[in-house]
Amino acid sequence: MRNVILAAACGLLLSALAYAQPRPPEKAETFSHDVQWDARYEGGIFGASNKERGVIKVDDANSRVLFYRKTDGKQDSSEMFSIPYQSLIVLYPDSKEDVPQSGKVISKLPVPGAGLASLMSKSTKYANIQFDDPDLEIKGTASFRFDDPKQLQSFLHSLGPRAKMVQRGDAYYRGKQKSVF
Repeated sequence: MRNVILAAACGLLLSALAYAQPRPPEKAETFSHDVQWDARYEGGIFGASNKERGVIKVDDANSRVLFYRKTDGKQDSSEMFSIPYQSLIVLYPDSKEDVPQSGKVISKLPVPGAGLASLMSKSTKYANIQFDDPDLEIKGTASFRFDDPKQLQSFLHSLGPRAKMVQRGDAYYRGKQKSVF
């Protein structure tokens, strides 16, 4: 009987030791450092008022962010606008919750339960770029809509360090320059 109790205790001890094995460390989420992302320009640049589908590119050679419009699914060869890295003040993500147009239409139908369609919601992810336009000597905010939240994060976490900005959470900012007197 003593051997049975000793064998059970050894089995219990070995199973506890096997359970206490440490987990392998989790891999931190890494962002790809692509140099271009598909996005939709929503407005904010002076002289470029139309909403356009296109590609945002990072041009390290000239230290600027470029936006190319797409026509018929193909990329145009000319840029729509560019923002120099030194003009960037703040980069930050934003989101907007809204009811899709189909939900709005269905909720107005005179059918029992149609009002529940107004409970549908869709989240839209944006990248907002506040900049200081040196040509016009004014500040502006450009907005870009991304279909994929990971692309938005990849864009922000790629552009912020390239522009030598300081990170605060998911946002990046350029601190005020201290004057020397």
